[in-house]
Amino acid sequence: MENKDFYKRYMEIFLEENSKVNLISKNDEKLLWEKHVFDSLSIEKFFDKYGECKTLLDIGTGGGFPAVPVALAYSGIKVTAVDSIAKKIRAIVSIKEQLGLKNLTPVCSRVENMDGTFDVVTSRAVSALKNICEYALPKLKKNGYFVAYKSRKTPEEIDDAKNVLKKYNSKIVDIIEYDLPLKEKLTRNLIIIKRF
Repeated sequence: MENKDFYKRYMEIFLEENSKVNLISKNDEKLLWEKHVFDSLSIEKFFDKYGECKTLLDIGTGGGFPAVPVALAYSGIKVTAVDSIAKKIRAIVSIKEQLGLKNLTPVCSRVENMDGTFDVVTSRAVSALKNICEYALPKLKKNGYFVAYKSRKTPEEIDDAKNVLKKYNSKIVDIIEYDLPLKEKLTRNLIIIKRF
């Protein structure tokens, strides 16, 4: 995990943008590192096991999580951040420009209207697994991975997604658990889905 100082400038710029556009709640601002940046960077656990990728699409990027921290940490990965809310994408464009992030491409669009496929697709706190799989899996290259950030691994959500997984010849190959660096125990999960 990268050290917090490396992200200091990014977090300052983010908070400035957050004061203009509500990207995260005011309550979460104090925990920007713990709840959002650290959480986004937990994809490191996936890369450690499955190797880094060349292209990554972040669906429903919102305030740029995990897209911006990932682009900062991995300069060799071309990161595309997509969201249909223009003001959020404008904020990410501003962050990108201020940080000089050449490997980040913010796109204002609905994901189903986008062209191309990617090595890895991510999505954090967007929707139920079944719904997000419908958007994510068609955007994966063959043998690509969808990394779904989930606050808890609900057996129901996984069960509900079975038909969508079958439809796109995909399956859950791993669930990586980790804790956020907070006083209270907050366990998160990366649900790793491979498209065959």
